[in-house]
Amino acid sequence: MTLHASALPVEAPQAFLGVTRSLTGKLWRDRLDARGAARALAIVQRYQLPEMLARVLAGRDVGIDEVPDFLDPTIRKLMPDPHTVTEMEHAAKRIADAAVRGEKVAIFGDYDVDGATSAALLTWHLRHCGLDPLIHIPDRIFEGYGPNVDAVRALAAKGATLLVTVDCGTTSIEPLAEARKLGMSVVVIDHHQTGDVLPEVDALVNPNRPDDLSGLGHLAAVGLVLVTLVAVNRELRQRGFWTGEMPEPDLLSVLHHVALGTVADVAPLIGLNRAFVAKGLIAMRRRDHVGHTALMDVARLNGPPEAWHLGFMLGPRINAGGRIGRADLGVRLLLEGDISEAARIAAELDRLNAERRVIEQAAEAQAEAEALASLGLEDKGAVIVTAAEGWHPGVVGLVAARLKEKFARPAFAIALEPGGIGTGSGRSIGGVDLGKAVRQAVHDGLLMKGGGHAMAAGVTLRKEKLAEFRAYMESALAADVANSRHENELFIDGAVTARAMTPEFAATLNRAGPFGSANPEPVIALPSHQLVYADEVGQAHLRLRFKSGDGSIVNGIAFRSVGQKLGSALTQNRGQQLHVAGSLAVDRWQGTERVQFRVLDVAVPDQGPTVIR
Repeated sequence: MTLHASALPVEAPQAFLGVTRSLTGKLWRDRLDARGAARALAIVQRYQLPEMLARVLAGRDVGIDEVPDFLDPTIRKLMPDPHTVTEMEHAAKRIADAAVRGEKVAIFGDYDVDGATSAALLTWHLRHCGLDPLIHIPDRIFEGYGPNVDAVRALAAKGATLLVTVDCGTTSIEPLAEARKLGMSVVVIDHHQTGDVLPEVDALVNPNRPDDLSGLGHLAAVGLVLVTLVAVNRELRQRGFWTGEMPEPDLLSVLHHVALGTVADVAPLIGLNRAFVAKGLIAMRRRDHVGHTALMDVARLNGPPEAWHLGFMLGPRINAGGRIGRADLGVRLLLEGDISEAARIAAELDRLNAERRVIEQAAEAQAEAEALASLGLEDKGAVIVTAAEGWHPGVVGLVAARLKEKFARPAFAIALEPGGIGTGSGRSIGGVDLGKAVRQAVHDGLLMKGGGHAMAAGVTLRKEKLAEFRAYMESALAADVANSRHENELFIDGAVTARAMTPEFAATLNRAGPFGSANPEPVIALPSHQLVYADEVGQAHLRLRFKSGDGSIVNGIAFRSVGQKLGSALTQNRGQQLHVAGSLAVDRWQGTERVQFRVLDVAVPDQGPTVIR
């Protein structure tokens, strides 16, 4: 008798390969329970897909009927009517008015990758309409995040009649009120969480505002800008604006920007976002965009780009301009049409990124020491709050992210200025809403400014409030952190041996990509493989080799593991049999391809026989 998948009992997955506690303290779980395994089998049978790919799809809750669309996400199918977004129609009409009248438009963006790509995308479109927009990206240190009164006045003085903010503006009540007072129309295109009061503007396009029912709150700002431009194109089409001399711009030709901003902003790769990134990566592989090609060249990215390249190689270089250099360098690169000038800007961003790494590492070492001292030998404390004078405000977000990774709890890094004001960033762990706690701290008077979303937040406070803020966060988040850290689990999609680790196998798994936030890379286990080589390489990485029982070898790497639990576990077990868990990447060098296994965790096998499921 065959049971229907829905009739199977739902049970907690057993420990994968029997690993109840790995050498880094994790419990290994099979990502599929009984119902998920039945769905994977049904996917294999209906679509004749490889079993491991079916397991990956089932492990990401892809329904049996949804498989074809998941494997080939198309923007055409997933793009909603833009007018489902609150006030989108007003925004599209006002931007279309500006195009028809030939107005001077000012674009105010954020200084991160999402802000840069959003500003570049909107500028490209307005230039296509025959306009020459002003672009302002604020200086992170001197202006801070979002519109400010001085910048608004400067844009008005240059003749701007329409101000469009991208990736910012939702909480900028006073600056946008000043813009209206100076006679400018204001359109906000943003995705950040809203405060209690919304700015009075011509249109506030934000799918995360309380009265928006579009279901597009997962979009990065650049994706939202693209949806807005779909509405603008339609509005201008209805007005007869597009002609033979002024053809309608092809929005699909600039998906490079949307993919880069979406991945760099860690937007969840679900629904429309997955389609944006999948198709944007195809566009980037053509290497037909001057700015993106220059960026790939300085990052020494020779093979076809994948989503992780955007997050770890390209995005940080765009970000470096906003962190420690000129905030508008990223936008300038993305809009540059001259190959030699694009190469010059990209080289400057590459130099700034190297400088940023040095600054970050110095601050990170200080912050780690402070965190270890505050947690003590008992490792007590729900939240890490570190602060110091001399830290560069442009790297505190990166330092907070490293602390969060190392200590597995929410973390803040705050740069203290000579005047006694601290500016910092926080990063959270799953299940702990940092933005909500920060906004409450602002409401309660502990912070001068603050905001963000569940996983990241920014804060500004007075130095004398630091201890009180630390205690406040500890109290507010302790219960959620305890719940989140209760099960330190690693979910595994399946197991193979080194012999199966081929570029073809990696390509099969990549059919379920692009991978990133909310669509995690498959985690594969190598059961009972001998660690035959482990040596330090680069900046605290370990280069590794594992051998299976039949003598097959797979190369591996454990990023940033030296001095961490994982690095110690590996170096102390050279020559030993280990269960190894990690993800696959294809390493391309001088025309040849080979699989590189990115090690996430290791465990000592039980003495009994190993079964590969």
